[in-house]
Amino acid sequence: MTKISKKRKIALSKIDNTKTYTLKEASSIVKDVTNFNFDASVDLAIRLGVDPKKADQNVRGVVTLPNGTGKDVKVLALVTPDKEKEATEAGADYVGLDEYLQKIKDGWTNVDVIVTMPSVMGKLGPLGKVLGPRGLMPNPKTGTVTMDIAKAVSDVKAGKIDFKVDKTGIVHAAIGKASFAPEKIYENADELLKTIIKLKPSTTKGVYVKSVFMSSTMSPSISIDTKLG
Repeated sequence: MTKISKKRKIALSKIDNTKTYTLKEASSIVKDVTNFNFDASVDLAIRLGVDPKKADQNVRGVVTLPNGTGKDVKVLALVTPDKEKEATEAGADYVGLDEYLQKIKDGWTNVDVIVTMPSVMGKLGPLGKVLGPRGLMPNPKTGTVTMDIAKAVSDVKAGKIDFKVDKTGIVHAAIGKASFAPEKIYENADELLKTIIKLKPSTTKGVYVKSVFMSSTMSPSISIDTKLG
């Protein structure tokens, strides 16, 4: 039998697994049950009543978290020389083209988001096997393939995240840090949930939001009431 640490026992004692909490309650509890020596990420797992195999039910989108992610997001701007200054001034961590395409080909993916221009997308096609599984492939739908490179970079730096439902029908998203005040965690979580509800496919039947759980890195999960409006 696995031994439960003292910290985890204390954390578990603060959560009643027989009940669901409001989003505001969960946003406070998640801070109480997170007692680690690092600033843990706060995550939401939202199970949706969709069939991800059907193209029209493959829920994906972008949301700008009002209080940011709390994470220093590393951005690579794959741009032509005329756009390099714009990308650098907007705060991109890495700016260039051919040298970075070669680095990615060699296995380098030490970034969180890649933004690029429509004219460059053709060069990224062969790198799909490297970028796709890591969620790094730029996409016009998420605003990461655009001529407005400055806006794309600054949006990502300000807390814009993209999300999509996985093969099992769950959306996983990091919505902040345990060091955030409870109201900031709540506001970020609320913004994400409202965005997902707006994206409900017209072809889905039955309950759309089946379950919502909030947790921090290594903490127990907190069940949240799905009556979110």
